[in-house]
Amino acid sequence: MVAADSEGQKDPRVRMFRRERSIPLRGSAAALCNNLSVLQLPVHNLTHFGVVHGPSAQLVSAAPEGVPLAQRQLHAKERAGVSLPLITQVHWCVLPFRILLVLTSHRGIQMYESDGSVMVYWHALDSGDASPVQAVFARGIASSGHFICVGTWSGRVLVFDVPAKGPNIVLSEELAGHLTSVTDIASEHAQEQDPAGEKGKGSLCLSPQDCIADMVTADDSGLLCVWRSGPEFKLLTRIPGFGAPCTSVQLWQGIVAAGYGNGQLCLYEASTGTLHAQINAHARAICALDLAPMVGKLLSAAEDTFVHIWKLNRNLKNGCIEVEHCHGECVPDTQVCGARFCDPSGSSLAVTGYDLAEILRFSSV
Repeated sequence: MVAADSEGQKDPRVRMFRRERSIPLRGSAAALCNNLSVLQLPVHNLTHFGVVHGPSAQLVSAAPEGVPLAQRQLHAKERAGVSLPLITQVHWCVLPFRILLVLTSHRGIQMYESDGSVMVYWHALDSGDASPVQAVFARGIASSGHFICVGTWSGRVLVFDVPAKGPNIVLSEELAGHLTSVTDIASEHAQEQDPAGEKGKGSLCLSPQDCIADMVTADDSGLLCVWRSGPEFKLLTRIPGFGAPCTSVQLWQGIVAAGYGNGQLCLYEASTGTLHAQINAHARAICALDLAPMVGKLLSAAEDTFVHIWKLNRNLKNGCIEVEHCHGECVPDTQVCGARFCDPSGSSLAVTGYDLAEILRFSSV
């Protein structure tokens, strides 16, 4: 394990970022963590952006130069005589055979075709044993294979089996790894990276094949649960928290990156939960993490107005995870609430802020 902070020498060869044309919004982004979703469609030369504000989600399609081409607003499903529920997150789930837009709220889970034109599935939340004063909501969205996973206020993760086409989506499983509200979920395509089985030692795995971690869930206590997806999801290991909520999480090549409410960024071995790096990345709570999978760049954004870019690498000799700070960008006078890379190589990124009626865009020089 290594401890570090966000200061240090910068490699002059690392490309820096410059501001590009912003994308206007009809309203500002709500003060919610992970409040930005990005879907790049290279075939159509378009990028879709999704932002949540109150009872609505705003979808914007933009050309590469940032010119908005189309906008659409989606609302949480209503119930007669009851006020509109607040939306908690919007996220595009890229499945092997289709792309669905998932919207979560205090009332349920809505799934749409990728452009938001048609709702294909609705799942109402069951308050169950929740007390009258306890907020009921869904939050945390990710896809793994042909499954879409959504977290809930109770700590349970709902797993939906999605067909290749049509609306016949079914709730296939409920994962019970958490005791407090789920905050975020991340996934990646399963890859066997440890044929010798070394990473499985000390975990809940029975064999190397069982230790392929492709999903991680986080909660308000800071607990992380690492899973292997499939017809039946398998819990591989639990990574305990340390008093701060885990607000955002990412998974890349067997590395779990977790951002916390105290501003720290931690890197863990997914299959065993071993802590490799603990970084004092921000002065205030981290609100978003994202990964550029082609190059191993990690983005962290926080309420301290800073967005940092990190480079992750696994040392082939000893298997240790190495991290290097590449770039820091200040967004003055803005409570940042969402940030995402806009392409797999990490050459462009977008940022949203509370009370900011635009999406800020940056690209490498």
